Amino acid sequence: MQGTATLSQRSTFYKWIALSNTTLGVLMASINGTILIIALPVIFKGIQVDPLNGGQTSLLLWVMLGFNVATTVLLVTFGRLSDMFGRVRLYNVGFAIFTLGSILLSLTWSKGLNGEMELIIFRVVQGIGAAFLFSNSAAILTDAFPGNQRGLALGLNQIAGIGGGVIGLVLGGLLAATGHWRWIFLVNVPIGLVGTVWAYVALKEMATQEKNSKLDFWGNITLAVGITALMLGLTYGIMPYGPHSMGWTSPWVLSGLIGGSLCLVLFAWIETVVEDPMFHMHLFRIRAFSAGNISLFLSSLARGGLQFMLIIWLQGIWLPMHGVSYADTPLRAGIDTLPQMVGFLVAGPISGYLSDRFGARVFATGGMVLSAIGFLLLLTLPVNFSYWPFAIYLFIIGVGMGLFASPNSAAIMNSVPPKYRGVASGMRATFMNAGQMMSMGIFFTIVISGLAAHLPAALTTGLTQQGLSGPMVQKIASLPPTAALFAALLGYNPMQHLLPATVLHTLPLHQATVIVGESFFPGLIGPPFMHGLADAFWISFGLSIVAAIASLLRGKQFVYEEDGAESTSEAPVGHVELRSVQKH
Repeated sequence: MQGTATLSQRSTFYKWIALSNTTLGVLMASINGTILIIALPVIFKGIQVDPLNGGQTSLLLWVMLGFNVATTVLLVTFGRLSDMFGRVRLYNVGFAIFTLGSILLSLTWSKGLNGEMELIIFRVVQGIGAAFLFSNSAAILTDAFPGNQRGLALGLNQIAGIGGGVIGLVLGGLLAATGHWRWIFLVNVPIGLVGTVWAYVALKEMATQEKNSKLDFWGNITLAVGITALMLGLTYGIMPYGPHSMGWTSPWVLSGLIGGSLCLVLFAWIETVVEDPMFHMHLFRIRAFSAGNISLFLSSLARGGLQFMLIIWLQGIWLPMHGVSYADTPLRAGIDTLPQMVGFLVAGPISGYLSDRFGARVFATGGMVLSAIGFLLLLTLPVNFSYWPFAIYLFIIGVGMGLFASPNSAAIMNSVPPKYRGVASGMRATFMNAGQMMSMGIFFTIVISGLAAHLPAALTTGLTQQGLSGPMVQKIASLPPTAALFAALLGYNPMQHLLPATVLHTLPLHQATVIVGESFFPGLIGPPFMHGLADAFWISFGLSIVAAIASLLRGKQFVYEEDGAESTSEAPVGHVELRSVQKH
C-alpha cells in the first residue's frame, strides 16, 4: 500500500515499477490526444453529425482541442497540489478520472448537436485526468531514480508522451477501419483500470509534503482565464467573420487575445508577490531550468501543429490523389506517419542513456538542429510527392525530436530541488502543452491564409473547365477555407455536398464523374494548401534553430540529490538544504 519512502528505499525494483506505471499513464493519455484526429470521420458518422454544415466547424475544433485545453490549464495547479498533498495520491486520482472520462465517451448517448456537446464535455473530463498524470509522472520518476539514471528514465517517459501521439494516429486508423466508433474510447478503459489499481498498490510517496502551504487562488484564476481566452481567440480567429474569410477582426477574437495576454501578464506578477505561488518564478534563475523550458516550448511550437498538417496532407489530398478511397484514408494516413515514431523510438532511449554520462547540452542541441534540417527537407516535396523521401524526412524529424526530448526533460528536472519537483514537472508540461496548442492555432492560421488567397481561383478554374455554370462556380468558389480544410481532414468530398443532383444530371457523364471523383477536389485544394504549408515549414525551421540556440545556452548541468545539506548550484533557489552535483 502507499506510504512515504526515504531515499534509502529507492530500490532497483521500485524505480522500475515507478517507470513502468508512469510510462503507461503518460502513454495512455498521449495516445488519446491524437487517436481522435484520425477517427473523426467515423465518430461524426456514428453520432450523425455533418461537420460541414453551418456552425459545426467551431464545435469540431473543440472536440479536438477540449482535451488539450483542460490539460494545459490545470497542469501547474495540479503540480502544486501534488507538492502539498502527495504526488502519488493525485497521480492515482488522475488515472481514475481519465478512465471515467473514457467510459463516459464510449457511452455517449445523444445524436447530432447534443452528442457533439457531450463529446466535448467528456473530453474535458479526460483532460482533467491527463493533467494529473502529466503533472506528476516526471516528479515521481525524479524522486525514484538517482541523478545518474534520470536521463534514461525521464527519456523513456518522454518517449511515451511524444511517441504515444504518433501511436494514436495508427491506432485511431485501425479502430476507425472497424466502423465501430465507440472502440476509439473503450480502448483506454482496461488500461486505465489496471493502471489505477496498480498505481494505488505499488507506488510510494517519496517526497515530503508541504502541509502548511496554501493554494494560490488568484494565480490559478488568472492562468486558467488567460490560457482559455487565448485559445478561444486562436480558435475563432480561423473562422469566417462577416465578409472576411477569417475572424481576426472580430471584437470577440481581439478581446480573447488581448484579454488573455493581459491575464497571463497579471499572473506572472501575482506569482512574484504571493506567499505560496503555484508557478515558482525564482526557478527561472536556474539557467538549466529556464533554457530547458524555453527550448521545450519552442520545439513544441515547431512540431505541435505539424501532425495535423501532415494528416490533412495525407488523408485529404495525397492519398485520394493516389486512388485510396475516403473510407480507407484514416488507416493509411496513420501508417504513413510511422517513420516519425520509429525515429523517435530509436533515438530517445539512446540519447537519454548517453546524456546521463555526458550531459544534456550536446544531444538536446543536436536534436533540434537535426529537426530543423528535417523541416527544410519537407519544403522540397511537391504536393504529389513520392512516399520514400517523405518517409525519410519524417524519420529525420523523429530522430531529432528523440535526441532532444530525453536529455532536455532530465536536465530540467535535475536542476530543481526535490521539494519543487511537483511544480517543476507541472511547469515543464505546461510549456510543452501550451506550445503544442499555440502551434495548432498558428499552423491553422497560416494554412488557411494560403487557402483564402489561392483556393477561390483554383476552384473557379477547375470547375469552369468541367462545364459548370457561372453562378454555380461562384457559389462553390466562395466555400470558406476553414470548411475546405476540415473537409480534407475528415475525408469529405465537398463536391458531393455542394452540387445538387439536378446540376450533376445536366452535365455529361464523364464530367460529372470527374467532379465527384476522389481526386478532383484534392487536386484543386492541393496547390493552395502547399502555399500555406511551406510557410508553416519555414516557421518550424526557424523555431527549431532558436530552440537549439536556447539549448546550447543552458550552461553546466547540476543534479540535486537528497543526501547532503549544502547547495553549490550556480543559481541558488532560496535556501535549499541539498547538495548539487555538477555534470558536463
